[in-house]
Formats: sequence, C-alpha cells, structure tokens
Amino acid sequence: MLTPLEIWSALEDVKDPEIPVVSVVEMGIVRMVAVEHGKVTVTMTPTFSGCPALHVMKSEIENRIRQMGVESVEVIVALAPRWTTDWITEAGRAKLKAFGLAPPPRVNGDANVFFVEAAACPFCGSSDTAIKNTFGPTLCRTIHYCNACRQPFEQFKPV
Repeated sequence: MLTPLEIWSALEDVKDPEIPVVSVVEMGIVRMVAVEHGKVTVTMTPTFSGCPALHVMKSEIENRIRQMGVESVEVIVALAPRWTTDWITEAGRAKLKAFGLAPPPRVNGDANVFFVEAAACPFCGSSDTAIKNTFGPTLCRTIHYCNACRQPFEQFKPV
C-alpha cells in the first residue's frame, strides 16, 4: 500500500498545464492526500473557480496515481477555502521567476489585494516597473514592463 507521502511525491510530476515549469503541488493546488482501504483521495483547489485547466489537472492527477498501480482514485475539487497565491511554495516561486514570470507577493489572505503596481522584474530584479495590462494571456496573470531593462514580463496575480 502506498503512503500519502509517496502520493505527494508522485504528484510533483503533474505540471500546471498553463505554467509547465511548476507542479500542481508547488502551486498549492493539491491540498490533501488520503489513502484508505486501497483508495486514494486527492483534494485540489484550482487557482480560479472557472480555471480552464481544471479538468486537465484533475485527469492528470488521476492518471499519475493510476500509474502507481492504484485502481480506486478520487479527485475532489474544493472551492473553499479559496486558493491563494500564498499557497505557492518557495520552490514554485523560484521556478516561476526563472521562467520569466514574476512570482506574486504574499498577501496573507487579504482578498482586497488584487494588483500591485511595483512588481519586481524577474529578469533584472528592478522594482522600477509599470503594470501595462491587468489581463495577461490567462486570467491569473498581469502584464508589466520593466523601465530598467526594458523587458515586458508577466506576473502571477496576487490573490
């Protein structure tokens, strides 16, 4: 029988479909793993309730666990408590930055914080940046411009 720790470790292989450099574990999307009577139950919280990648993530989590020889797998989607960028791990934040996507600041659960004007540039580290568009290629990103190195970049929205 597999342990929850082994399942957590295996889920590191399941990448966020929209940001493939980070796993669903590093993004804080996987919230709980339980193993009971040969059944594995994973609880996940998507970044947004209307996340277009929700079904892909759910399917890939199920498939990864089935690859481990588990026949009975249930993935539960929980919308409460709502996902927050505070759940992104430090390793995930580092990978986002290396990917060229500014990691969001920690907001400590303050739902009133949505857009932070001065996002640190993931390329040069400068905070002399400006938000150019509150909607990036996905709902969870904003587009910024660095006045120091003149690079455009995206930031994951802090929520």
